[in-house]
Amino acid sequence: QAQLVESGGGLVQPGGSLRLSCAASISIFSIYAMAWYRQAPGKQRELVASISSGGSTNYADSVKGRFTISRDNAKNTVYLQMNSLKPEDTAVYRCNARWDMNYEYWGQGTQVTVSS
Repeated sequence: QAQLVESGGGLVQPGGSLRLSCAASISIFSIYAMAWYRQAPGKQRELVASISSGGSTNYADSVKGRFTISRDNAKNTVYLQMNSLKPEDTAVYRCNARWDMNYEYWGQGTQVTVSS
C-alpha cells in the first residue's frame, strides 16, 4: 500500500524556520507530482507548493519567497523549507502525491504552529 509520512512539524516563533519532510513508499516515485497542502481551523484547504515530476515548482502567493519545495527522488522524499514563518502559517500540513487524475495519495499531516 502506498504511504506518505510527514515529519518536521512543531512549534516555532514568528520569523523562525522549519523543514517538513514527506517520505513516500511509492513505486516509481519520480513520476509523481508532489505537493504540500495546509488547512487551518475554519479555513479551506490551501495548496501551498507543488513540484512536478520534472522539477517545476509553484507556490501560493502567501508563501512565495519564504517557502521552498524540493524533492529527492533517490530518497523518495519531498521537502518544504519554511522560512520567515508567520502566525498565519499555522496549520496542519499534508503531503500529496499525484499521477495523472486517477492516482492520488495523502499523508496524515503534521502540525505547524507559529506563535510567540
